[in-house]
Amino acid sequence: MTERVSWYDRHVLPHLIDLGCGLPLIAAQRQKVIPQAAGRVLEIGIGTGLNLRFYDKGKVRSLVAVEPAGQMHALAQRRSAQYSIPVELHALSAERLPLESGSFDCVVCTYTLCSIDDPLAALREMRRVLRPAGQLLFAEHGLAPDADVARWQRRVEPYWSRIAGGCRLTRDVPLLLKEAGFRANDQQGYVSRPRLLHYQFWGSASAP
Repeated sequence: MTERVSWYDRHVLPHLIDLGCGLPLIAAQRQKVIPQAAGRVLEIGIGTGLNLRFYDKGKVRSLVAVEPAGQMHALAQRRSAQYSIPVELHALSAERLPLESGSFDCVVCTYTLCSIDDPLAALREMRRVLRPAGQLLFAEHGLAPDADVARWQRRVEPYWSRIAGGCRLTRDVPLLLKEAGFRANDQQGYVSRPRLLHYQFWGSASAP
């Protein structure tokens, strides 16, 4: 049975996410990792295509993207044409990818783990489809190390999630990467205020 999408999720949420995830401070985080992508690339949760302008077309041989929210596809396809980055776009969730193991040189995941129902399953799938010596490039927000900030994240999360497309504020990104079998070379810290929204992690990871 096809899941019904509310009027808000169909007509309002894509533009709110596009606005919020397109802020200059978030764009600056994307720019730190996306230009490193090379070879056959898989992007998880392409959303409205905000990463597309940062890819180095000289490095990327092909780009496959998954995004379960079909209402985001039109904006992503528009940006694909705008930046001349051809994208093979699929309406799929990352928890179960019908893609061949070891078939990608690089996986890109930015501001996506927060809204995946089972982020550990998704990361394990990302690891599976990466070839040996392939890399995961990521930029995410998540659980802050400061107890007072983390406490507010937990208080606000149920309300925030309802209006922000299922976004969670308390994902422990380093722990998830470790549990999925990745070894991360990352940086982390507050990039803006309010702090409960802007503790971020970015860098690359590989499977040892």
